[in-house]
Amino acid sequence: MAGKGGKDSNKPQKITRSTRAGLTFPVGRIDRHLRKQSVHNRIGAGAPVYLAAVLEYLVAEVLELAGNAARDNKKRRITPRHIQLAVRNDDELNKLLGNDTINEGGVLPNIHVNLLPVKSQKKQKKDTSPSQDI
Repeated sequence: MAGKGGKDSNKPQKITRSTRAGLTFPVGRIDRHLRKQSVHNRIGAGAPVYLAAVLEYLVAEVLELAGNAARDNKKRRITPRHIQLAVRNDDELNKLLGNDTINEGGVLPNIHVNLLPVKSQKKQKKDTSPSQDI
């Protein structure tokens, strides 16, 4: 009955490359996609780890900024609008994703200066010359 349904305790545990690198993103899946879509078959062992780390950092950065935008709008759920606001208000992310369109993201609230009403001077300087009345 030793072989039925139970795990073999003598077998060493498999440690994934993601846990070795301390990452959340799947290194093995990124490696598989790199090998499948690449023109070259020779891909170093560190390339998918590095790429997974960069992708994880970018996603964490965008989610942090989008979470702040959602909190500013008093929402608990991040929507594409919050991601749009987060990306467009950050200089580096806007440069990285400048030509990309975020679906259902909308636009940044902006009114051109020429369209704003001209402020009239309500308080005019009082005439400091002496009064005509004596």
